[in-house]
Amino acid sequence: MSPDDGATEVAAAMTDAAAAWLETLTPAQRLRAQFDSPLVPDSDAERLRWFYTPTDHGGVPLRGQTAPQQSLAMQLVASGLSEAGYATVATVLGLENILDRVEGWHVHWGRQRGRDPGLYWLRIFGRPGDAVWAWRFGGHHISLNNLIIAGRVVSTTPCFIGADPASTTLLGSTLQPLQGVADVARQLVRSLDTEQRRVAVLHESAVSDIVSGNRATITHGDTMMHMQELWRGRFTDHALNELIDDIDRRAERGSGYTEADHADVAITMPPRGLRARELNPLQRNELRQLIALYTGRAPNPIAAVHAARYATGPVLDEVHFGWAGSLEPGEPHYYRVQGPALLIEYDNTQRRANHAHSVWRNPLSDFGLDSLAEHRKRARH
Repeated sequence: MSPDDGATEVAAAMTDAAAAWLETLTPAQRLRAQFDSPLVPDSDAERLRWFYTPTDHGGVPLRGQTAPQQSLAMQLVASGLSEAGYATVATVLGLENILDRVEGWHVHWGRQRGRDPGLYWLRIFGRPGDAVWAWRFGGHHISLNNLIIAGRVVSTTPCFIGADPASTTLLGSTLQPLQGVADVARQLVRSLDTEQRRVAVLHESAVSDIVSGNRATITHGDTMMHMQELWRGRFTDHALNELIDDIDRRAERGSGYTEADHADVAITMPPRGLRARELNPLQRNELRQLIALYTGRAPNPIAAVHAARYATGPVLDEVHFGWAGSLEPGEPHYYRVQGPALLIEYDNTQRRANHAHSVWRNPLSDFGLDSLAEHRKRARH
């Protein structure tokens, strides 16, 4: 990103919002809210531990804050998102109430309320306004990760948004927070001719989760992480561990995947799938639109930079599109959009294809690790 790309403006808004929130915290809250700078190795190890399961994400949960504190926390969250991105995240928080009813109110995950819109955690790494600082917001189906260096936002990924249920009936309408990213991808794959589709299809059936999981970094050959790996450790309650094992077994039976199948949809470098240069102009525009729905989660000035980047032919040419599973709405499916500095994954397979996961990542710069390494290098000289 160039100095005039809006990253400074967004960083200033984040700094003000984070400082305002921290100022209201009690000493006990601050101990949980604020970690050391990302420049401290132990602190950064915690920063790289991210989740999208209903586990402890670290920090101060919304339900442990006063109403004014919650408002300030959400103002910080909003500073890291576009208006549409914030509306989507806020909707996902509210889905916890719906999911609680879907599950008969009885799933507890070792806490007083298993599905709780108050159990979304905010944590600051370092001090807002320092040369290097970061913040994270996350809970079930949400993980937002931002790094600021020298007064500029240098990373907004990994950025995970899920939805369970992915589709639920309202009075006279339907609530589908991630339907847009599903529809555009399906429209693209359906537009492919026979040869294009042969290259784009990674597998005839969908893998049961995103393949990158909650890894801190992405490497060649990564296969899908299983449910047991996606939590902050195992439970002391044997029944909960059995529940996770059972969910994983049912998901694997549903996908029909073997180790060989998982290898077929592993993340590879160079990517598998259909290269954008093999698309016709209308299909290329659909791919740009799909990418923009993910990078558009970021605040508008940053999202505009991403949109401009993928508007150019050479950059888009290196992006690959892959699909697995059914092309029919309401049936299990998975897709991937991958380039040198881009990884998008989406799956909707669980709960009879009514439980969606989506993630936007940058394999070269997740958590801003490249920028952080460069900053450390300059500081030594």
